Amino acid sequence: MENCIFCKIVRGEIPSKKVYEDEDMIIIKDLNPQAETHLLLIPKEHYADIIEMSDAEAATLGKCLKKLSRLVDELGLSEGFRLVSNKGKHGCQSVPHLHIHILGGEQLNDKMC
Repeated sequence: MENCIFCKIVRGEIPSKKVYEDEDMIIIKDLNPQAETHLLLIPKEHYADIIEMSDAEAATLGKCLKKLSRLVDELGLSEGFRLVSNKGKHGCQSVPHLHIHILGGEQLNDKMC
């Protein structure tokens, strides 16, 4: 998508603090962290949200999540983490490009568990 901020980050048009990249995704530091470690897993392919993705995109997202499971030590998440994907206005989705918030690095509160 031409004007999507995450697509621009993926293409390297907007700088970001990348902590990981492969052919399917990037993981960057969130600009407004809500936990000691707050990262965004962003699929390189654009689709708005978890409802909009195709079966092939769902398979790629599964591959990305599996890769995340192998990165937990490197990302400082070995004690645990929370994954969040917002969908739509009521879900507080601010960017219409599917992304997964990865929160950890400290004891998270149980308010949203």
